[in-house]
Amino acid sequence: MRGQVKVAAKILATLVALNAVVPAFGQSSPSADAKLENNLTTAMAWKQTAAEYRALYHQGFNLARLRVELALAQKQDGTLPLAIISDVDETLLLANDYWGYLIEQEQDFFDDAIWDRWVAENRAVASPGALEFLEFCVANGVEIFYVTNRDQGDSTVQLALDNLNAVGFPSVDRAHLRVLRETSNKEQVQQQIREDHEVVVLLGDNLNDFARRYYSTDLEQRLSLMEEDRERYGRDYILFPNPTDGHWIRAIFGDSEPPPSDANRSILKQAATRSAWTP
Repeated sequence: MRGQVKVAAKILATLVALNAVVPAFGQSSPSADAKLENNLTTAMAWKQTAAEYRALYHQGFNLARLRVELALAQKQDGTLPLAIISDVDETLLLANDYWGYLIEQEQDFFDDAIWDRWVAENRAVASPGALEFLEFCVANGVEIFYVTNRDQGDSTVQLALDNLNAVGFPSVDRAHLRVLRETSNKEQVQQQIREDHEVVVLLGDNLNDFARRYYSTDLEQRLSLMEEDRERYGRDYILFPNPTDGHWIRAIFGDSEPPPSDANRSILKQAATRSAWTP
């Protein structure tokens, strides 16, 4: 009898333990950690695998080409030479394996130190359609200006040139590259280029690539400013998708590179559920 009691007790203990870790059928019981999982996971699964992600790049460069073709058709003798201005990272160059590495290292926001190491490895790849568009520009006498804000110290410019040259982009030299190490405000450089060129279109993955006024920590204001300029998208501005970093994050946190903490994951979750159905 005593042995049977012991066996029954063991069975009961096992059932209790299983009940603690296995949710009932039809129910879910995610852990606190699961609710605050790495925020990059879904974004990077999309960037790494989705045909739709690549299609958006082709769509953007197709639109840019149409704008250039129109400008070429309307160009008159004696007018300023045509040019396009493009951001570099996540517009012309993609850093998917950098972001994949961050996930493996349990980092889920941009990390400057890791980025600097990664840039030096020269691992960036051309975004879909970028090379073909840039070659079309050069073949038709349209100048390309690469404008980027990076800072890897004294080697910053050379590293940027190496990254662009490695994927075979044209017009990669110091005359066509502008590197901003101490600011992300591109308006002054854009204005300097406009003094000698008719700029057909600006390309970027961040509204701040187009105008400084988007550099706002007020989320609603940023949305409102974009709506005011809605007719410029697909015309003056060509925007590419970037769900992993940018000033949209700054509008949520007040910081473009917040630390990977549960507190910040909670803030991001709150942003993701601003509008949520309550049945």
